[in-house]
Amino acid sequence: QVQLVESGGGLVQAGGSLRLSCAASGPPFSRYALGWFRQAPGKEREFVATISWSGGNTFYTDSVKGRFTISRESATNTVYLQMNMLKPEDTAVYYCGVDLHNNVAVMRPSGVDYWGKGTLVTVSS
Repeated sequence: QVQLVESGGGLVQAGGSLRLSCAASGPPFSRYALGWFRQAPGKEREFVATISWSGGNTFYTDSVKGRFTISRESATNTVYLQMNMLKPEDTAVYYCGVDLHNNVAVMRPSGVDYWGKGTLVTVSS
């Protein structure tokens, strides 16, 4: 059974940092790309960052480049999202997702096979 569990969200002031974690269980996730997405109130879910099966390739949406870093730890099947210099517009529920047909990148919500339940990030101004 595939399970993704996010953690690490919370309330932070603008300019602060948070590290999100996504613990995966089920298939050998080391074979697949994983991604972070977010959904703000009243908006569609959007891509944030993705990492390939090996961790050698990462991609980010433009608005987080230079501030967020995605990484993975294969031994524990965990993917991280280090978020620095947070802005109020980063406020959203953050989800991790896996595409079981792709080992390079998962950048479209429609391409995700399994989602976690999300973790809320609130950035105050």
